[in-house]
Amino acid sequence: MKRNRLLIASIVIGVLLSGLSIRTVTAQTADSLYKRLGGYDALAKVTDDFITRLATDKTLGRFFVGASDNSKIRIRQLVVDQLCAATGGPCVYSGRDMKTAHKGLGITEDDWNIAVKHLVATLTKFKVPEKEQKEVAAALTTLKADIVEKP
Repeated sequence: MKRNRLLIASIVIGVLLSGLSIRTVTAQTADSLYKRLGGYDALAKVTDDFITRLATDKTLGRFFVGASDNSKIRIRQLVVDQLCAATGGPCVYSGRDMKTAHKGLGITEDDWNIAVKHLVATLTKFKVPEKEQKEVAAALTTLKADIVEKP
């Protein structure tokens, strides 16, 4: 059960960030979304802030309960790698696909909405431009069906 909670925490984070590459990096844009977001170090900072928000949220924090320090480090690195790869960066994401990773976790519409609000707050904190925030939002919509199991 604790492992499932860790998985959902990492998956929720990853899912929110993973769908960026297909819809955001276009032929018309000289720089990838990865570059426009500031590269690896910027993505790592965004990930750290976002994970902290999720872990300390009164509703979503339950997915981090019982996570060892080592597990938290692994979750963080998977999210950074996924975000990096999804935005056109040089990283390789080696985690499971979102549908497999979320199956049976019972993620609700409310859980999804809370996580999205935290992501928007994080992107705003780091002054991510509106254009890039919209690209992230458009990508997230395509992933929702693989994550949310309960309305």
